[in-house]
Amino acid sequence: MSKNIPTYNLNHISKDGLVIELVRETSEETNRDIEEKGVHRDSHYLFLFLQSGKAEVMVDFKDFEVEGPAIFCITPGQVHYSKNFDIYGWFLAVNSELVAAEVRAVFEESVFPILLVKIEQAFAKNLDKCAQLLNFYHKKTKNDLNIVKSLLDAYTAMLASVFSETPNLEKIKESRALKLTRQFKTLVKQKFKTLKSPSSYAELMNISPSYLSEVVKDITGNPAGYWIQQEIIIEAKRLLFYTDLTVKEIANELGYDDYAYFSRLFSKQTKQSALDFRKKNKAEFTE
Repeated sequence: MSKNIPTYNLNHISKDGLVIELVRETSEETNRDIEEKGVHRDSHYLFLFLQSGKAEVMVDFKDFEVEGPAIFCITPGQVHYSKNFDIYGWFLAVNSELVAAEVRAVFEESVFPILLVKIEQAFAKNLDKCAQLLNFYHKKTKNDLNIVKSLLDAYTAMLASVFSETPNLEKIKESRALKLTRQFKTLVKQKFKTLKSPSSYAELMNISPSYLSEVVKDITGNPAGYWIQQEIIIEAKRLLFYTDLTVKEIANELGYDDYAYFSRLFSKQTKQSALDFRKKNKAEFTE
């Protein structure tokens, strides 16, 4: 029987779509909860503010070793798994609709997405104060929703400011080319299972295919077709690794009626067959 990647929400642990906790040390209960969840997606944002300690997390086949002081973000829908978790800091889980649009844009529309950012001690102290206030008012029996919302806005805005200003990101003027590239990448995330060609996206955006590829390459260094294939391949890897679907079923799931074509595409992009990828990575994961 095929096994799907589970998606968790906050309904069973939070009535208001918000969880904030101070993690002082990793308990046996926390480790057990992490183990039971295993590989999964969340329908909400996860923000980890490490003041000290270390965590090892795998997100979409990339291993991250997070050491405080630092901020780590996992966006809705990303497949992840916590390997080691021994930290002191703040954990925030929050439904997307509670996060201000301008904050979501930093994480969802970034041309160069980044999950992990180291922070200075001075900023960490201010962030800790804000987290303490949010935690205090959220846990009051008769909490003031306006205060909680304002503090949540302030805290998530502080987090977003670090990601948007990180020196790892190239500073690009807010040009028409940048706006089009962001629009294109957002559309690809939404429609990659049904739309496979740059011309299809160009039509949706009311621009020519050649112009789309030109602006996307100018901004990202790669043409439009590259980003479409990247989205397809990462989802294929997720399904190969985390489910028991056959390669043919995965091809169908990703919108390919021609199973052989999908297999050739995967092999070309990854330099190995889909079955070899599954066998190699599952073997490494269980070692």
